[in-house]
Amino acid sequence: MDKIILKVTWYLLFVSLPVFCYCQTSNTKNSNIIDTTQFASSQGHWYGIKDNSNIINPRPGQLKYRAVEAAKIADNILLYQRNNGGWPKNYDMQAILTDDQKDSLIRTKDDTRTTFDNTTTYSQIEYLAKVYTATKIEKYKIACLKGIDFILSAQYPNGGWPQYFPLQDNYSRRITFNDDAFLGIMNVLKDILDNKDFYAFVDVERRHKIKLSFDNGLNCILNLQIKDNGNLTAWAQQYDEIDLSPAWARAFEPPAISNGESAGIVLFLMNIDNPTERIKNAIESAVEWFKSSKIEGIRIKTIEAPELKSQWKTFNYDRIAVVDSTAPPIWTRYYELGTHKPLFCDRNSKYLYSLAEVSRERRSGYSWYLYSPQKVLDKYPVWKAGLLSTK
Repeated sequence: MDKIILKVTWYLLFVSLPVFCYCQTSNTKNSNIIDTTQFASSQGHWYGIKDNSNIINPRPGQLKYRAVEAAKIADNILLYQRNNGGWPKNYDMQAILTDDQKDSLIRTKDDTRTTFDNTTTYSQIEYLAKVYTATKIEKYKIACLKGIDFILSAQYPNGGWPQYFPLQDNYSRRITFNDDAFLGIMNVLKDILDNKDFYAFVDVERRHKIKLSFDNGLNCILNLQIKDNGNLTAWAQQYDEIDLSPAWARAFEPPAISNGESAGIVLFLMNIDNPTERIKNAIESAVEWFKSSKIEGIRIKTIEAPELKSQWKTFNYDRIAVVDSTAPPIWTRYYELGTHKPLFCDRNSKYLYSLAEVSRERRSGYSWYLYSPQKVLDKYPVWKAGLLSTK
């Protein structure tokens, strides 16, 4: 009996060793784990927002796998993966699921509500690739390749991606930059084309398809940069998938120049080696837009407020704009097309022009101001110097 226990112990140590060794050499903040932070958005929605459409909901005191338990997390990811290759959003990949929760997920394998929203699908693909590279367990490779095929099948002929695929009859059909849907996909494709070691198993035939898909996606990004008042500016959150015009997303997300998503797009373009003149011009134009649209002298303050319950969340705080001459530059999330005024909205889709006009539920439950364009302005001199050094 002791010999059997010893053999099992050595076997478990041997199986877990590759995961540990791979994680030790990864570039995560904590060098002994495969990064799980890409799942934070979905996790936050699962625990923090009540949604009766969820297949399963968190149980009180639901336990979680530690980040070092990579294979167990990967097994969860396989459980959530739908038969079409994609994943549903707003669940915790690290939750230790009960048997009935697992059964509920298995029963919905044929459900086709699969999405790229809230960092879904492309994050699962990357995680599975890293776990397969560490363990060489075939089921992770199979699931990862199935996810890559799902990405390729979801792309529009014009190069864009919808928020949900298969397509639904609502705003999720739009080409979506919101919450990094488009860029999350493009970064997976770029990592494969850049020969990142954790994608070494991707076959030549798929790599050819991925190259075509990436080039088509990059061309779409450049085509979607908004030309307003005769000048290239930045990008909208979502676009009509047919005529490529800026489009409504949710009722409080208007067609507008969207600085948060645009900052991510510019940083992505800056990471492309040997950029074409068109890419350079796109970056230069967006940098000028960020410079001209910055707002100085105000700060957004979170204050205590009486409890407010909505159907999604309970708020005990409010957000206000205060004058502060020492505040760093800030940007609004939206700028109105044509006028370039800072733009706000409410659930009735009415255009508003100050944070104070927005209902408290949307004022507190949405990020109307942001600092992300500053990352572009900070990186721009380094990017420009890199171009000059290659001449």
